[in-house]
Amino acid sequence: MAIESSASISRRALLGAFAATAVVAAPTYSKAAGLLKNAGDIRRIKMYSSRTGERIDMIYWVEGHYIKDAVEEINHFMRDWRTDTASKMDLRTVDIMAASHNLLDVSEPYMLLSGYRTPQTNAMLRSRSRNVARNSLHMKGQAADLRLSSRSVNQMARAASACHAGGVGRYSGSNFVHMDCGPVRTWGG
Repeated sequence: MAIESSASISRRALLGAFAATAVVAAPTYSKAAGLLKNAGDIRRIKMYSSRTGERIDMIYWVEGHYIKDAVEEINHFMRDWRTDTASKMDLRTVDIMAASHNLLDVSEPYMLLSGYRTPQTNAMLRSRSRNVARNSLHMKGQAADLRLSSRSVNQMARAASACHAGGVGRYSGSNFVHMDCGPVRTWGG
């Protein structure tokens, strides 16, 4: 596995990261910056897509450094499945997703409904629903729409809001939560 060249991760730390399949340090959050800070030595993300049949369960951050190959796999996984177009996902969003997942204390992976969207896909969805923003953060790789069968929309939204790190939208009628790394705000019901 390739690690970003700026990262100097010890062999012991890397082995420990991959051995830690069930234990992830509980995150704490910076009130000033609204972003994860001191979130522990390991960050992990677990998702699946019913659209593509793909699954992802990986450690993507170790001892203060993102793992390049893991990030590339996340970017591909969160692509616009309608056009098979990938983009660089803003890792702040992935961090919010991972922290929220930890706060929910579940082993179930997220179902990813939407990650990156091309402008064409966003325009098509916007023509079908008034709930799709013209300048959606999905088009910048800064948002994800997620579902968990074991947790309610309200539980997921409360966990994401507890991060104080971005936007959280409740879509109870469609049974999903929107998480993004934009300004801190909430909407929906």
